[in-house]
Amino acid sequence: MRKLIRSYLPDSDSLRRNRWLAPFADSLGHPRLWRLNRHSCAGGVAVGLFSGLIPGPLQMLGAALLSVLLRVNLPLAMLVTFYTNPLTIVPLYAVAWAYGRAVMPLLGMTLPAGARFSAPQIPDDAGFADWMDALVTWFMALGEPLLIGLPLLALTLAALGYVTVLGLWRWHLVRAWQRRAESRKTRSC
Repeated sequence: MRKLIRSYLPDSDSLRRNRWLAPFADSLGHPRLWRLNRHSCAGGVAVGLFSGLIPGPLQMLGAALLSVLLRVNLPLAMLVTFYTNPLTIVPLYAVAWAYGRAVMPLLGMTLPAGARFSAPQIPDDAGFADWMDALVTWFMALGEPLLIGLPLLALTLAALGYVTVLGLWRWHLVRAWQRRAESRKTRSC
């Protein structure tokens, strides 16, 4: 499986030859960004889950920057950001809003009267500019609960993703060890 994945990943020489990436080749050529081990993969999933909730088209850039800073698997971090898409973003923001609403009293903040979550109202014939304007208006109307809930949800998802990948990696290793021990036992008998 690792050989298959590595066959699709670029090497440091191809990064240096790319005219757009050449200025960043030293940073992007760091081996830990491309390594497939439990810590870099778990970190890549965590960075991707965190960056996926960055509003707007900055998710991939956020994932790339955090991956370089934290030295975790870059391709995996960028791939994981795709869990947010036009179908999942409204439910995720609803969860973030509810999360922020639940935490606000713990922070000594009061929720505005009549505050509730509703989906954005975007006309069917809206162009891109109208669509973006409606989305920004909707985002601003959600206010403090979303501003508090979004980073908290991003941190929570990142922590859960990190722990889950480490646990699944461990489970896979233990199963492989057990299978090898059983095969050795059957060969010796």
